[in-house]
Amino acid sequence: MREMINEMTISFKAISVNEGFARACVAAFCAQVNPSLDEITDIKTAVSEAVTNCVVHAYPKKVGDVTIKVELFENSVVIYISDMGVGIEDFEKAREPFFTTKPNEERSGMGFTVMESFMDKLDLIKNQGKGLTVKMEKFFSIKKNLAVGE
Repeated sequence: MREMINEMTISFKAISVNEGFARACVAAFCAQVNPSLDEITDIKTAVSEAVTNCVVHAYPKKVGDVTIKVELFENSVVIYISDMGVGIEDFEKAREPFFTTKPNEERSGMGFTVMESFMDKLDLIKNQGKGLTVKMEKFFSIKKNLAVGE
C-alpha cells in the first residue's frame, strides 16, 4: 500500500471565475512532490474541465458548491471533484465524445474525453443523495521527488 504524503480539501461556489482558482490551487499543492511541467499542465487541464462541468451542468437553476479533495502520494495524485447538483443519469452516454446536454450553448461535449486524455484514471461516482464526484488519478514519472519532510 502506498503512503499518502499530504492531502487537502477546498470548497467554493460553482461560478466560472473559480475555475482558474481551482486549477492553480491544485497545481500549487501538487508542486511539493516535484512533478514535471507537463504533468502539472495535464492536471490543470483536467481540473479545469471537471470544475467547468460543475459550473455549467450541476446547478442549472442556482449556484451550488464544488468541493475538491486532493490526495498526494510520492508518485501520484488522486483528485476528487464533487458537486451536489443534478447528477448524470447515464455515465456511458456522458463519456461519449461530442455528447452534450447543452447544444444551444455551443458546448463541445468533450469534457470527459479531455479529462481521460490528460489523466491516467478517471471514474465517475454518484454521490449519496445527489450530485457527482469525478475521481481522477495522475501518475508522476519516476524520479527523486522533493516531498514534504525530506
